[in-house]
Amino acid sequence: MTLALRRRDETSARMDVIEEFYDRHPYPPPASDLDAVAPRDPLAQRAAFHLVWPDRPYVERDRTLVAGCGTTQAARHAMLRGQAEVVGIDVSSTSLEHSRQLARRHGLDNLTLRRLAIEDVGDLGQTFDHIVCTGVLHHLADPVAGLRALGEVLAPGGAITLMVYAPYGRAGIYLLQDYCRRLGITTESHDIADLVATLREIPTGHPISRLLRESPDFRDDDALADALLNPRDRAYAVPELLGLLNSAGLRLGRWTRQAPYLPDCGSMSETPHAARIAALPLPEQFAALELFRGTIARHSVIAFSAADEASGRLEFADPASPRWRPIRVPTAIAVEERLPPGAAAALLNRAHAATDLVLFVTKAELEMFRRIDGARAIGDLGADARAFVERLFRHDLVVIDASGAPR
Repeated sequence: MTLALRRRDETSARMDVIEEFYDRHPYPPPASDLDAVAPRDPLAQRAAFHLVWPDRPYVERDRTLVAGCGTTQAARHAMLRGQAEVVGIDVSSTSLEHSRQLARRHGLDNLTLRRLAIEDVGDLGQTFDHIVCTGVLHHLADPVAGLRALGEVLAPGGAITLMVYAPYGRAGIYLLQDYCRRLGITTESHDIADLVATLREIPTGHPISRLLRESPDFRDDDALADALLNPRDRAYAVPELLGLLNSAGLRLGRWTRQAPYLPDCGSMSETPHAARIAALPLPEQFAALELFRGTIARHSVIAFSAADEASGRLEFADPASPRWRPIRVPTAIAVEERLPPGAAAALLNRAHAATDLVLFVTKAELEMFRRIDGARAIGDLGADARAFVERLFRHDLVVIDASGAPR
């Protein structure tokens, strides 16, 4: 047996522990149908596209890979993007069967499902415009090999949406994982029942208390097992995540939601350290904000091949920026109650976990925000619109369609 084949066999053997785990505890908890996932309106579809590719003309048809699709994720992508060709892969037969049931129930003819490890994704013989790999890579025996394999099937200009666990916001989970290991707690139903009962008595000051109150992962037995009893689970602080991308031949395009990592957004902007952090190189800024916040439980990024230097880049100093078209994200809202003096509204993104990421605006700015419809260019919104739209962009309240502007 050659060294390469032996290594591949060894990797497959190590993966068995994860395959077995998710066959017994499929995640996320299987959905009976996708009726709650209504097809997005065209503007929301454009916003999702331009979040990834601000300078590329919007297209409905592309090839999407959901790597580690679990019970529902590939089916959701196929339903929301009916013109796209969606492929879902997973190592869990149980998870794939739940996905197949959803595909049959909803007539998802654009969805193909395969039982396949991420490391072997090249066996598909395809390339993809968009790869979605969320909540999976941190369970692999060799995350670098898995991420490198995904990078190798990216089409030119393609993007990877990647989510991995972060250590500081999950400190309570890692304490409880160690606790469960020391007690020899298994995933058998009686052990999980005892664990649920014990968690009800956890001290209120314990680092896991907030997650017990807020996270859906503690409302279902299989989700609880995934959080506290998973046989392989690692987390990445910002420097480690950037190193992971670099090792796999990728570069960070942007954070999926960037405001928590920026010194001019949220409560950090009110501190004496904001300017000091802003003077640091970007990777150091991101690392400092993760430490300041202390509650980030996962990192979600959009990454491109390191050889692709153009995709996803956006600079508001570009002379063409007045012709860019901002699009409000679907989760952006304006709150007009309980405001500080001089503020006409508080703009916020409901998808943010942190409650301090609020942009207070004047009456003129609120009117400008309301005029953003995905069709008007920045230059059509009024005086000083470019600086205001950049603030909206950094607060994750708009994305930019720069595809129609000359470069």
